[in-house]
Amino acid sequence: MHNGVLCVCLFARPLQLAFSLPGTASSPAPQALPCRRIPPNPWARPGFGATTVTLRRSCRRKPCCGVESSDRRFPFAAAGELSNSNRAQHEKPRVSVFASKGAVQLQNGFRIDPDELTSIVESRDTKRLTAQGQSAGIADKLATSLTDGISTDEDLLNRRQEIYGVNKFAESEVRGLWEFVSEALQDTTLIILTACAFVSLAVGTATEGWPNGSHDGIGIVASILLVISVSATSDYQQSLQFRDLDREKRKILVQVTRNEFRQRMLIDDLLPGDVVHLAVGDQVPADGLFISGFSVLVDESSLTGESEPVDVNEGKPFLLSGTKVLDGSCQMLVTAVGMRTQWGKLMAALTEGGNDETPLQVKLNGVANIIGKIGLFFAVLTFIVLSQGLIGQKYHEGLLLSWSGDDVLEILNHFAVAVTIVVVAVPEGLPLAVTLSLAYAMKKMMNDKALVRQLAACETMGSSTVICSDKTGTLTTNRMTVVKACICGNTVEVNDLLIPSSLSPKIPGIAAQTLLESIFNNTGGEVVINQDGKPDILGTPTEAALLEFALSLDGKYKQKRQETKIVKVEPFNSTKKRMSVILELPGGGYRAHCKGASEIVLAACDKFIDDRGSIVPLDRKTADKFNGIIETFSSEALRTLCLAYKALEHGFNHEEIPLQGYTFIGIVGIKDPVRPGVRESVASCRSAGIAVKMVTGDNINTARAIARECGILTDGLAIEGAEFREKTPKELLELIPKIQVLARSSPLDKHTLVKHLRTTFNEVVAVTGDGTNDAPALREADIGLAMGIAGTEVAKESADVVILDDNFSTIVTVAKWGRSVYVNIQKFVQFQLTVNVVALLVNFSSACFTGDAPLTAVQLLWVNMIMDTLGALALATEPPNDNLMKKAPVGRTGKFITNVMWRNILGQSLYQFTVIWYLQTQGRYIFGLEGSQSDIVVNTIIFNTFVFCQVFNEVSSREMEEVNVLKGLSENSIFIGVLTGTIIFQFILVQFLGDFANTTPLTQQQWLLCVLFGFLGMPIAAAIKLIPVQPRKEDDKHTAS
Repeated sequence: MHNGVLCVCLFARPLQLAFSLPGTASSPAPQALPCRRIPPNPWARPGFGATTVTLRRSCRRKPCCGVESSDRRFPFAAAGELSNSNRAQHEKPRVSVFASKGAVQLQNGFRIDPDELTSIVESRDTKRLTAQGQSAGIADKLATSLTDGISTDEDLLNRRQEIYGVNKFAESEVRGLWEFVSEALQDTTLIILTACAFVSLAVGTATEGWPNGSHDGIGIVASILLVISVSATSDYQQSLQFRDLDREKRKILVQVTRNEFRQRMLIDDLLPGDVVHLAVGDQVPADGLFISGFSVLVDESSLTGESEPVDVNEGKPFLLSGTKVLDGSCQMLVTAVGMRTQWGKLMAALTEGGNDETPLQVKLNGVANIIGKIGLFFAVLTFIVLSQGLIGQKYHEGLLLSWSGDDVLEILNHFAVAVTIVVVAVPEGLPLAVTLSLAYAMKKMMNDKALVRQLAACETMGSSTVICSDKTGTLTTNRMTVVKACICGNTVEVNDLLIPSSLSPKIPGIAAQTLLESIFNNTGGEVVINQDGKPDILGTPTEAALLEFALSLDGKYKQKRQETKIVKVEPFNSTKKRMSVILELPGGGYRAHCKGASEIVLAACDKFIDDRGSIVPLDRKTADKFNGIIETFSSEALRTLCLAYKALEHGFNHEEIPLQGYTFIGIVGIKDPVRPGVRESVASCRSAGIAVKMVTGDNINTARAIARECGILTDGLAIEGAEFREKTPKELLELIPKIQVLARSSPLDKHTLVKHLRTTFNEVVAVTGDGTNDAPALREADIGLAMGIAGTEVAKESADVVILDDNFSTIVTVAKWGRSVYVNIQKFVQFQLTVNVVALLVNFSSACFTGDAPLTAVQLLWVNMIMDTLGALALATEPPNDNLMKKAPVGRTGKFITNVMWRNILGQSLYQFTVIWYLQTQGRYIFGLEGSQSDIVVNTIIFNTFVFCQVFNEVSSREMEEVNVLKGLSENSIFIGVLTGTIIFQFILVQFLGDFANTTPLTQQQWLLCVLFGFLGMPIAAAIKLIPVQPRKEDDKHTAS
């Protein structure tokens, strides 16, 4: 190579070409290919699809930085870097040669390199796509069919997977247990204590020899290691649990055609060559090419940051993983999966984001900082008071500058006690309690059919004061059937769709054919033949109900679809409340079909088909008759749909489908029964101070009937979206609190209602949604609840919680778990603050009045573990009970530490401090202790009593207001296990580890008295709960509502 010129000569004999272009003979005689002048430093990479050799300069991709955001799944900055990098790479000259890999792929039946395929889609290279034969050519080289999909032969699937990869993204590495241990070791106070322990070990061994002088140091080290191991293990288990929950979020189903059969499968199982069916609200599961479809608009902001939707059609066929379908529907040929997709490469380029703290964790961190500062103040005072006695004594003896090893050891012990007071005072267990409670609740909610996407949603749902719920599929079963119909002016009941309909003889032939043409073509559903040879209906429950009705009329789905050609589709959306198509008729000409909200479609009609099959003008009297039928159907809680058509004799406007001038075909009444248990769940919400509002797109009469059946509509208002939109802000102030049903509402109405409830009325609002257009309301709400079955991927992406069974009762269960999380953390805080107050008062007062601290560093570390890690484990995992839904919600302004908690904390602290102080001053006389061992026996009794006070106070803390604290205790194995383990270890610590814990074995009588003093805390706590306290204002407000 000279002066940037590289001569590449390829001969057929030395390098066997993988294949020849279509229409060419086998490999030609050996001859040199012409050389091309290129810039220096080219790099080659294997490729396919061209006989000429091109060269590509290496392009170094700029590093991308991760952008953390708790509200956005897709970091735009990194996406932009990656997009620019890919574009730059594809604009460079490229080398493509046939290598051994290509020969292997040819043998396996696949004739296109995965890198080449990925490159075409990523760079949106229409020229190279055309050279490959468009989607049909790519499908042929991927050994698939655009109509039948890939073969499910296991061997072929394995080879396809081996060559093209699987649709899974690289997961961040699991943090090992030792990483959590290392993290725990970085705690400043524990580092200081460890230093004290080793100094104590060195000084003690030097003055008293081994092993007597090592007991204090080894005891502190052992306690620190125990605290670290329990804390690290707990954090490690939580990280594994959250990882499992993240995997659940990826369990997304898509419709795929394989082996001629359309089926639902997980996106993880997709392979290049699969034919995927996409509709409004779907997330594109892999990179691919448009095959066929109508009016497809895609949101690519997840990858590019550009908010403008992108049209996808045969001219612009590229679909990228992670983008969302905003409008239309289509079939897509999968070309790249997993880490070969744009989305996969973006994930590889990003650094792992940090875990965002929930609002309650942030609030509790502030509480912890305040308590920590108070503890630090008392710790410094305690150290000064303890040390001043020794310093004063040495000053009077004139030995102030003469210090022995024992003196240093005593000062060191005082410092260790002071540091340990800080350890005990700083409630680092608060964040742990929040995380434990949330993790436990998330796991249990998964069993109760609720997938939590945002951790903060658990706690926020417990504070909710209003639930704005959809009707269809949430309050109702979403199992729809046509039970009544009005065709050609005749109204009949449809009793059994499994037998030929009694409606058939009453419909004139031309009307019946028009009806079938309308249902079978103007639909987002499909009738397919399953592997058993029986028809299966795919699509939404509404579409399925219509298709089932049409089949009962002896309709032939496939035959009707083949008679005409669909040339334009306007999918249903909740703003227009109608779906339309334009058909090209076999004899020439066009016809538009429309279906949707009955009163809206009927208003667009000026003709109708009468009972003789004639098309006659639709006068006011007949229109009023049909409107009366709509109201009758609706009052019977039936969803109504109107069907109409229009002959387009002069062609049509390609921009939009006509809105007026239709011919009325008929009305169908669809039954969607109320879910069992919904009425009870609504009543439960009302008793819990949670207002339930129905927000639906259905007819107001249908909405009223269902709302009354569910118990939602009582003495409030039911209004339509059109009336709601006309209200002034001043009128809305009076109207919104009274609204219980908002019918024929648009997504904007829903968003407006939620926004006013949150900002004007300061409510904590939970909102359900299933459609793409619900995304703004889901984001605006405090808690967005998406439907797992009927919900689109866009709605799920915008939600905090996914209701997996679409059941309103599950929403109430989520609210109950949310309250349980909040209350459990309150219980733990109450328990921990009691321990903090007593430990600080005992050691500080003892230091002031006796010059000694009865609780040593080792003992305080053990108490710290009881109240932090073990206390959190016991109290933060209490399951919810029915009493939770009989109390008012906390609301947005409620205080976390309530008057009830302060009453319990102060009352219990006073009792415990009195007992400990009594034992410290009178213990020797009570037990008749004398001699040099009396001090350590009394201190051991004080330590033992203090621990048992915490054990029984832990039981009392299970209920903050109820006297019966033993209810349900036998069902909580974690709580029982923590209590049992604490008691057993306390016994071992006192009886057998005295040298390390500064204790001495106690007699049976002494043990009984210690346990008795601790047990007396329970009836004292019960008596304290009988003292009335002033309730919060929020309680009165929501109880009244």
